[in-house]
Amino acid sequence: QVQLVESGGGLVQAGGSLRLSCAASARTGYTYAMGWFLQVPGKDREFVASIGRTGSNILYADAVKGRFTISRDNAKNTMSLQMNSLKPGDTGVYYCAARWDYGGTYSHADHFNYWGQGTQVTVSS
Repeated sequence: QVQLVESGGGLVQAGGSLRLSCAASARTGYTYAMGWFLQVPGKDREFVASIGRTGSNILYADAVKGRFTISRDNAKNTMSLQMNSLKPGDTGVYYCAARWDYGGTYSHADHFNYWGQGTQVTVSS
């Protein structure tokens, strides 16, 4: 069982930056792929970014390419999402997710079976 806890959300003006972090309760380094998803009211969770167990196999949603950077520290069992040039459309609850990594790439919510409680990000115009 893996428990995930997000932090770092908040209110920021458009064009600003935030850094989200996800801490895992169990040893996820070198075994679990991890990802970030965004959910807004009335919609399903949308893929934002994912990273493989070794820090490779990185994927980004088209909407965040060039603005967001996903990374992980396997020694600390943490993952981060650096969000720059934020837009109002980035507003919502960001969820950290994890799954056993079989070496593929994972970009759908159904691919992941462990989730954090979410952290709110609000970008004002």
